[in-house]
Amino acid sequence: MNILWIYVEDLSPWLPAWGDSTIATPNIDRLVARGSAYINCFSNSPVCSPSRSGTITGCYPTRIGSHHHVCSRPGEPKLSLPKNIRTLPELFRDAGYFTYNLGKDDYNFDYDRNELYHGDYETPGFYGHHHKGTVPFDIVNREWTYWRRRKPGQFFFGQIGLWGGKNSRAVPNPIDPAGMHLPDYYPDIPQFREEFARHYECIQIVDQEVGKIIHALETDKLLDETCVFFFSDHGMGSLRHKQFCYDGGTHIPLILSLPNGENVGQSNHQLISSIDIAATSLALAGLSIPKWMDGRDFLSPEYPREYVVSARDRCDYTIDHIRSIRTPNFRYIRNFLTDRPLMQPQYRDQTETYLAYRKMFQDGELTAIQAAFAGDERPAEELYDHQNDSDESHNLVNDPAYATILDTMRSHLEKWIEETGDLGAIPESSEQLTALIDRWGKERCVNPEYQTV
Repeated sequence: MNILWIYVEDLSPWLPAWGDSTIATPNIDRLVARGSAYINCFSNSPVCSPSRSGTITGCYPTRIGSHHHVCSRPGEPKLSLPKNIRTLPELFRDAGYFTYNLGKDDYNFDYDRNELYHGDYETPGFYGHHHKGTVPFDIVNREWTYWRRRKPGQFFFGQIGLWGGKNSRAVPNPIDPAGMHLPDYYPDIPQFREEFARHYECIQIVDQEVGKIIHALETDKLLDETCVFFFSDHGMGSLRHKQFCYDGGTHIPLILSLPNGENVGQSNHQLISSIDIAATSLALAGLSIPKWMDGRDFLSPEYPREYVVSARDRCDYTIDHIRSIRTPNFRYIRNFLTDRPLMQPQYRDQTETYLAYRKMFQDGELTAIQAAFAGDERPAEELYDHQNDSDESHNLVNDPAYATILDTMRSHLEKWIEETGDLGAIPESSEQLTALIDRWGKERCVNPEYQTV
């Protein structure tokens, strides 16, 4: 069985299959019609490289040491995977599959791309094939049919990367920002309305690309021989979304389109972690799931998860340590570094949205809910009731009515930290911190940890 991943960047599930009718997505809907939309899938991390490291290995990045965003890059200390752990494309290659990745790797460990993927990675458009490989994210000129390079009769495991929420191209049907509904943790100002409208426009572009991929599979008569996964690495790049463990940063779309599948066109509401995609891909191919994988086959009747976990640590030069437990009805967050604000200095500091938001905070124009994210203090714990507060705006940690739920969520997190050997509490090395200063500059590396070097 062929396995194809359509791997999208920075995309939230603002789709008709998730109950959002703002725009039409006829091509994505075709995938749902041939399979299922998994409504409650959450990324292991709300930022690119840890999320991708977890997805490609089926392991928690916090267990294998790949939990800091952007590490093991040229000029930095090399992180090697534990000896017994291998990436998913390597496992497929061992089984005789043709493997390729028309998109970004962005894995936080040392690897040789040519040992993971077949293909001519000296082709113009690829760059840095040791660490990252990509092709121009162009919906017209991309080689959607890269599977044609395999041997006759050979199965393939393919990854196609789409720009998703990072798209800058124009769309034929622009979205009117005036029609946007903003969550109550954002002020109702043009900058946020435009940001949300743009995300819907990005989804339109993704839908066009998905249509081209489906057409290519149909042209080569492969649609009925290929399991197609459609998913994102994390949520959209808004201030309280990307890099943070709320639903805005971790809730992702997941669609699995199966050849001649059963229960097609349905919505599935079981909890799924992004690390489960690797295990499920192996199971669909009839390959065994290694015991070292943390991910599980979500198609198995023994699958159901009681909760999923998301983690955020250093992002670029900003050092943080956040863990989150998500159940069907509740989200629990533990902020370990309470000596610093949630909105620390970070790469979005000069965006129009951030500057407008920060000015409103300084001028005292935000509501208490909106100002909570911009202030100098952060709570040690957060608890949200999704049945009554889907925006995760009302922290219930101090509400006696939720004391039992809070204790349960604390126990879940403490058990997970112990059982998985969470490495997040271990400081990064002096060599790594020095490399970060060299990369980003002293004016950005302002966290106390940098004072040691």
